[in-house]
Amino acid sequence: MSLKANAHMLPQPTIILVCLLLFVGATGKSAQIPLYVWLPDAMAGPTPVSALIHAATMVTAGVYMVARFSFLYAHVAAVGIFIAWVGIITALVSAIYGMYQDDIKKVLAYSTVSQLGYMFAGVGLAAYSAGIFHVFTHAFFKALLFLGAGSVIYAMHHEQNIWKMGGLRTKLPLTYKTMLIGSLALAGCPPFSGFFSKDEILYSALATGHTGIWLVGVLVAGMTAYYT
Repeated sequence: MSLKANAHMLPQPTIILVCLLLFVGATGKSAQIPLYVWLPDAMAGPTPVSALIHAATMVTAGVYMVARFSFLYAHVAAVGIFIAWVGIITALVSAIYGMYQDDIKKVLAYSTVSQLGYMFAGVGLAAYSAGIFHVFTHAFFKALLFLGAGSVIYAMHHEQNIWKMGGLRTKLPLTYKTMLIGSLALAGCPPFSGFFSKDEILYSALATGHTGIWLVGVLVAGMTAYYT
């Protein structure tokens, strides 16, 4: 007999324990508080590798796992709310860190941690389609931004300090245009994809009465636009 069809037969303490332990694994895999430090440190490799790490399923696998086991989390709404709060707090803390970084790749790395927090907020609130939608949109614009950052780093002879950059629009016109598109999507500006996926998560928080999560999410959206 399948677990999905018979999940309701499991004792409530067992479901709670299983869901929490699954989330512990997802926390490490998808860099949530307090297990987020490894992701910014993984930026030492080549930029195309960074683009793959952040855009492919490596760091978003934890979000997918929670969504995939939604039939278990549906029985323990309190665990879902806990996941949503961990996610949105991670989004806030990582956005703050991202605002103070000098390394162009670390800005984007902390941005990924922050956006992963949004995704967990979505799936934690049982808005699974919204959370997975943000997984997809984030994959495309974050890969675009990392590859653009690689172009900038290469043009700057491997300089990664953003305070030593400037006036590159005329020198790298194609990189400028593509990174502008990625930046607007990451910042959540309409009509770019990031607006729609973030909006769905924030709407889900407001519609379900979790005003605190919604307020923090709106604040993080503004901070995202700033560091971008």
